[in-house]
Amino acid sequence: MPICIFIILLILSLTCGNAQEPPRDTILLHPDRSVMFQYKNPDVKSVKVYCDCKLRKETPTIRRENYHSAKMSKDSSGIWTYTTPPLPSEVYTYQFGSDTRRFPDPNNPDSIRVQSKKMSVFVLNGTPQTDLYVSNPMYGRMDTLVFQSANEEKPRRVIVYTPPHYSESVSYPVLYLLHGLNGNETAWNDRGRAAQILDNLIIKEKAKPMILVMPDANPVCLISQKEEVGLFKNILLYHTWNKMEFEKCYPEIDSFLSRRYSFSQRPGHRAVAGLSAGAKQSANLANLYDSTFSSIGLFSPVVGKKQLPQSTYSQYWISGGTGDLFHYRINKFCKKMQRKHVPYTMYSSAGGHTWRNWRVYFSEYVQTLFWRD
Repeated sequence: MPICIFIILLILSLTCGNAQEPPRDTILLHPDRSVMFQYKNPDVKSVKVYCDCKLRKETPTIRRENYHSAKMSKDSSGIWTYTTPPLPSEVYTYQFGSDTRRFPDPNNPDSIRVQSKKMSVFVLNGTPQTDLYVSNPMYGRMDTLVFQSANEEKPRRVIVYTPPHYSESVSYPVLYLLHGLNGNETAWNDRGRAAQILDNLIIKEKAKPMILVMPDANPVCLISQKEEVGLFKNILLYHTWNKMEFEKCYPEIDSFLSRRYSFSQRPGHRAVAGLSAGAKQSANLANLYDSTFSSIGLFSPVVGKKQLPQSTYSQYWISGGTGDLFHYRINKFCKKMQRKHVPYTMYSSAGGHTWRNWRVYFSEYVQTLFWRD
């Protein structure tokens, strides 16, 4: 009997000795909607938090999504903390930094690619808009495919979203959704929360069930770009977007996907939308394939005279922020549309050339699609 007790005590001792400290919640929301970041590392001399939220009381610029930094304070147990001012409901991305190295939050499994960096994500919800950004249990499916054009050397990756309760026996309308200058096929899924937004709108019957196609629409010199490819290289190679390499291979991509998914072939069941440089591509696609798309969505478009529509569409939807870097250019494009007597819908907002706006534009735009069956 004493031996048995000894063995039990030994096992309990080993179990307690090997027990790991449970992961600490690194994002704590206070009643006043301020947020406390936490990071445990007693061995470093200093830690900073980098976030696209307001870290101090001054108001950050709204023209672009800039990252602000703040020094964290360490307590006696080696836990570094920093508390923000009260924050509005939104999707936020952040990193920690120590010893000249930046890294995502090791205790937050939700991370995405932002330019050439890995960033951690948290959603501060509480409004009808931000509630759309939270995952719904009845979610659609995401597939990643690789497409090889007969006319391109490199393959393109494509993410395809199919709605909740997707069935091969049903034909679905299709929206092609294009990223901007510094993105790839993951941009709308990661930063844009496109799947979460569509899931919630479809379940609430505010959007029609549809298939969403998010391709890597970069020029051939940039497709399949890796995480270390950043904004600077994309800017240097911006002129290559004028070759319209993605636009020219669109028919191949659509045929490739139509053989694998239940795409509707009915007139009016294709739409295309994009942000910034992707909006320019959307306008190009509409002009190249005149009778293909019933609706065109341009979010903060970087467009000029060559992108003016060559015919009338069921819907031409343009959006932009009053603080957008390209606000003047967007207004100039709209005035040219008016002179050509081309009807369009303008959705204007505050804010700038940011994902905070593009998520809103996407959620508003998809609610207008494919209701005329």
